[in-house]
Amino acid sequence: DGVIYTPPAEAGSLEGITRGIVIELAREENLEVVEKNLTRFDLYVCDEFFLTGTAAEVIGIVEIDGRVIGDGKPGPVTKLLRKKFFKYAHGKKL
Repeated sequence: DGVIYTPPAEAGSLEGITRGIVIELAREENLEVVEKNLTRFDLYVCDEFFLTGTAAEVIGIVEIDGRVIGDGKPGPVTKLLRKKFFKYAHGKKL
């Protein structure tokens, strides 16, 4: 539905620096970011799924519990945010 969903901190999500920057970069691209509790079903039916972290930066997840996410490859939003974060983190102009 064109929205990026992320679990809120109260649900156990770490409010890390990488997460915050990726949310900011997504909003710069006019992508809506919504915090909501996610179920396993939400993950099974999403078009794309990615995780953020200091070491991983932005990493696409293509399978959960043996179920393929989307077309089984990192999606366009994941690729866009990974590229933008890499440039941000490594001092290159956006």
